[in-house]
Amino acid sequence: MSEPTQTTQASKPERKKIILSGIQPTGVFTLGNYLGAIRNWAAMQEDYNCAYCIANLHAITVRQDAAKLRQQTIACYALILACGIDPKKSLTFIQSHVPTHAELSWVLSCYTQFGELSRMTQFKDKSLKHPENVNVGLFTYPDLMAADILLYQADLVPVGADQKQHLEITRDIAVRFNNLYGNVFTLPEPYIPKVGARIMSLAEPTKKMSKSDENQNAFISILDAPEVIVKKFKRAVTDSQAEVAYREGKDGINNLMTIYSSVTGDSFETIERDFAGKGYGDFKQAVGEAVAEHLRPVRENFDRLMKDKAYLEECYTEGAKKALAISARTLDKVYHKVGFVKPIR
Repeated sequence: MSEPTQTTQASKPERKKIILSGIQPTGVFTLGNYLGAIRNWAAMQEDYNCAYCIANLHAITVRQDAAKLRQQTIACYALILACGIDPKKSLTFIQSHVPTHAELSWVLSCYTQFGELSRMTQFKDKSLKHPENVNVGLFTYPDLMAADILLYQADLVPVGADQKQHLEITRDIAVRFNNLYGNVFTLPEPYIPKVGARIMSLAEPTKKMSKSDENQNAFISILDAPEVIVKKFKRAVTDSQAEVAYREGKDGINNLMTIYSSVTGDSFETIERDFAGKGYGDFKQAVGEAVAEHLRPVRENFDRLMKDKAYLEECYTEGAKKALAISARTLDKVYHKVGFVKPIR
């Protein structure tokens, strides 16, 4: 990922915009995550300068098992590569390997108002879920997220509904800092990706598929074995009409048709025609087999990468070096503006 430069239409082509995403290493992506967003990441690399950060600093706002967190961090890094992220095209690194994130977070916390942080709904929600551990890191989480974004002068940040407020406060902090010291930070905009398939729970098809669901049959992990995938689809909730058709009130079948269409490219009309007169059992089997085959390259790539720890270490080490070189330019400028002596690096 290259540093933003000022160009003109006459002299150079317009630079690619910078997109930054942070992914917490807290588990394997679901089929819903994959079909809804992640499989588009590889295509994004052609149109944007992409940066992907394994956000393990953010993860410790909730107590973690140390050995498990280390293992999940490496696995999460391998998984984004398995899904098509090319470390030669995109900046891919582990957050804790790049100290500028924590350093800028402290500076930004001195330009953030207590009242702003106290209004963050995610802080309130997580405080209720973990009343035994309402820590300061959970409270100042938005400052670290702001540092993640602003260090790389990101133009765009993919955000879901739960992160929209954090992007808003990032912009507020950047505007406040820029008003005091000049044009230091790029103001990030939300990135609205192409609408992917909205995949629902296999057990409760009116509810979005989630890896945190206590019912293991409700979601598909993208690393599930083929036989497990087929078995879960066989248990998927449908209805009593025994007609493969996309209709109002047929939430279970509508969800299965959406999934099948997403992995095969078949239209709903084609699916209805191909499965006319067949029972739900045949359709569930077909969906399970199609999904298992669609995810096969991801599983195989992941298994291959996890067996080559030296290659993974080479990739994330090189990614960290690049990330530090880029982010240090922003941090050095910030340090100069606030009056710090030039750091020795």
